[in-house]
Amino acid sequence: MSASLTDFLAGGLLQLGWGSMLVYLLVATQITIFTVTLYLHRSQAHRAVDFHPVLAHFFRFWCWLTTSMITREWAAIHRKHHAKCETEDDPHSPQFKGISTVFWRGVELYRAARAEREDIEKYGKGCPDDWIERKLYTPYATMGPTILLFLSFALFGFKGVAVWAIQMAWIPFWAAGVVNGLGHWWGYRNFETTDTATNLTPWGVWIGGEELHNNHHAFPSSAKFALRRWEFDIGWAAIKALEALRLAKVLRVAPTLDVRPNIAMPDGETLKALLAIRFQAMTDYYRTVTLPALREEAAAMNAKASQLLPSKLRKGLADGGRWLDEDKKARLAAFLAERPKLATVAEYRARLAQVLDERSSDAKATLARLHAWCQEAEASGIASLQQFSARMKGYALAPAH
Repeated sequence: MSASLTDFLAGGLLQLGWGSMLVYLLVATQITIFTVTLYLHRSQAHRAVDFHPVLAHFFRFWCWLTTSMITREWAAIHRKHHAKCETEDDPHSPQFKGISTVFWRGVELYRAARAEREDIEKYGKGCPDDWIERKLYTPYATMGPTILLFLSFALFGFKGVAVWAIQMAWIPFWAAGVVNGLGHWWGYRNFETTDTATNLTPWGVWIGGEELHNNHHAFPSSAKFALRRWEFDIGWAAIKALEALRLAKVLRVAPTLDVRPNIAMPDGETLKALLAIRFQAMTDYYRTVTLPALREEAAAMNAKASQLLPSKLRKGLADGGRWLDEDKKARLAAFLAERPKLATVAEYRARLAQVLDERSSDAKATLARLHAWCQEAEASGIASLQQFSARMKGYALAPAH
């Protein structure tokens, strides 16, 4: 074998060293992550941001070249995930399919969801359906990664094949495995959403901000995932940079809560705010009403709240026991039966959640139920509950900037 051929096989046309190859890999995979989080997720699935047609088509091309994922299918599967979250119909819920299955075999779950063509038709509306989508990207989805393999070998030799293999595993591992799996199994929660979504880290750098999964489930149509001062969403930073270049237009971000003073009874502004930020309201209830009541019970027994009630049962107080098994539900019920004040706090939480969950098309009827809840809460004699009610009556949405 000639030296030139040996050199070509080892390093391709460019003859880059491993250090340069690492830089290429990091840049290429970050572009792929941005394609998924900015275009497929925030733009196509949730309509939170629009991109300039040239940039949008670049994202479509890059998605075809590096992942073989079809925009319409990806958006449909993700929309179904939100519509059926944590049910048997959820395409990738660790609660029903198991964390090991979702983490290690997430790509298989994605393929199975792709085969549900009725769901793709139902949830995939509004995605690109132009000539190139119908004639190239959809029918020849696997051609993109195949072309990328040959290009990688031609440019980088066998090093390029190794890098290509990592590229092919990048999205299945980080998106299908880590975000869909660990993002519903482990982490911290800013909002008591009706699912198990968690934030894996407050600094969403490695996978485009998708680590802030609980924030996203609380406000799915928000283009910005970071919702606390100490959180960072690199995807949002990219959107703002593209917006400055007039390549992006932000359509929606999470609403901001304002609290008006001295509101005697809930009004239309209160109701509008509660329905928009209901998960934040339920989180506020847990932190300002439930936890203080639990700590009072613990203090009366010269103990800490963590000693009085195990962490899983404390989470049951936060979400109404939604994810507890029957044994733990019974244990929590017995615990509350022995503590009337804490039981009252739990009852009022459940009633407030019911008002917000079962809102009717008749806003006056919903507002009347909210009035009744506030009146009874303020007559309960429980200071933290009274204070929460007084503050909640002043809820309003801050003006958008």
